[in-house]
Amino acid sequence: MRAAARIARSLPLGVIAVYRRLISPALPRRCKYEPTCSAYTAQAIREFGILRGLILGGWRLLRCNPWSHGGFDPVGGQQLFHHRATS
Repeated sequence: MRAAARIARSLPLGVIAVYRRLISPALPRRCKYEPTCSAYTAQAIREFGILRGLILGGWRLLRCNPWSHGGFDPVGGQQLFHHRATS
């Protein structure tokens, strides 16, 4: 991996790490999903890169609401858009 890409990835991962170590323990557990939204976003950034990882993390945060069922929702295999089969 190029040095610039490594540095660019470290910024959002660092922000997530600070949140998980300092802020999250002071808040009541709210995330209905496993892994938590912050862990999911960090894993998505590592697996798919900054842009797609942040988009997947943002989409996950939008789905984490009082009306969602939650549950196990791993990063692997997530698609940003569902493609329709054309006939």
